[in-house]
Order: sequence, then structure tokens, then C-alpha cells
Amino acid sequence: MSSALLAIDAGNTRVKWGVHDGRGWVAGGMLPTAEVSRLGDAWERAPRAQRAIASNVAGADVARHLEKACARSGIALQVIRSEAAQLGVANAYAEPSQLGSDRWAALVAAHHALAGHKLVVNVGTALTIDALTAEGRFLGGLIVPGPALMRSALDRGTAGLRLTEGAFHDFPRSTPDAITSGAIQACAGAIARMRDVMSERDSAPERIVLSGGAAAELAPHLPIACAVHENLVLDGLVLIAAR
Repeated sequence: MSSALLAIDAGNTRVKWGVHDGRGWVAGGMLPTAEVSRLGDAWERAPRAQRAIASNVAGADVARHLEKACARSGIALQVIRSEAAQLGVANAYAEPSQLGSDRWAALVAAHHALAGHKLVVNVGTALTIDALTAEGRFLGGLIVPGPALMRSALDRGTAGLRLTEGAFHDFPRSTPDAITSGAIQACAGAIARMRDVMSERDSAPERIVLSGGAAAELAPHLPIACAVHENLVLDGLVLIAAR
């Protein structure tokens, strides 16, 4: 297990990690980003890794905790940033490093996982919708609030719409159901719009590559077939580490 790799996806809401032995995932877990100081403890019972690779979009304080946890475990840490081109994926951003490193790792993983034009969608605190051609050209993407953030925004920003759990319905008949259904429909609508724009450019997506904590909530409502990849960012980090 000496060649094992520790991959870390530090996001706004949670930090997800996994140990990959070159053949597959042998351990993994997650914890809230607010509890990142406990990350080293979470690794103690996992197979020992020789090195670590991370995507961090949660800021400098989280970066310090990642460095501290890896140093405590005696693991060399590489923190990635988005590049102009890597592993067959070309970045359309004018400043490539401004693209979130989690989105970049997900694009790399999606390109190697599935052929054809596709939408790479991560649904968490934020919903990201990235257009990727069969040739590996990242055309650009959208960032909108995820379903939970939309619901909490209504709770904070209005006097009469309190945050309560609802269910999805095509025609909601209660306020909680209207809020839940509206958030899901808004996310699905943004994805459908990006599908339409890609289609207008002769690169109609064949499927959606879907990941993130709210993937199961959104998947039944998407406009085209989707493939759920639970470890998309981590899979991309493994590919980048192995190049």
C-alpha cells in the first residue's frame, strides 16, 4: 500500500477524501468543512498513503488545515489549480487558473470516463453546469445556487416563507412543496438551457455527468440521461496525480 494516494476535495460545505491504491478506492470519508481541523483524526484508521493531492475552493484557512493534517501524517501534499490544458481537456477561461480546481478535476474525470459531448454537473451548495465536447474542449459553464441554498435564501430574505421541508410536485399545492419544487425546477431549467445552447452550437450533449451531495435529489428531473459519479472530483485528482 506504499504507493497509495490520498485525494482530497475541500468544498464550501464539506471536505471529501479517499485513499486510492492504483486499482480503486480502498477507504474514504467526509466531514463538514467547518470541522476541517479534525481531518487528520479521520485518516488515522485509513490505509497509509505516501502522498496527497487536493482541490481546495474553501479558502486559505482550510488550506492551512490541509497542510497541517498532511504534515502530521508525514504525507507530501500537492494542491492543484486549473491549467490551460491537461490530460486531453482544454480550458476556455481567459485566465485558466480562475476556474475552480474542483470543476477542473471533474472535467478531467468526465472526459476520461465517458465519450461524446456532455454536461458536467455538480450539485452542492452551488450548482455548476459545465459544457464539455467529445474532443475535450471545455466551452464554459454556469454557476447558480444549489437547491438547498435557494431554499435558505428564501428563508433569510422573506418574512413569510420559512424554511420547511417539502416534496417535489409538478403542481405544488402547499408552500413547502412550492419552495422545494421551485428550487429543483430552477436547477433543472438551468441545465436544460445549457443543453439547448450546446445543441445550437452543433455539440448537443449526449448525457449529463452528475455528482455532488444533492445529485440524488436532482437526477430524476433532468432533461437528458445522466450518469451519477459519486467520486468525480476525486477521480479527476487521481488522474492528475498519475500524469
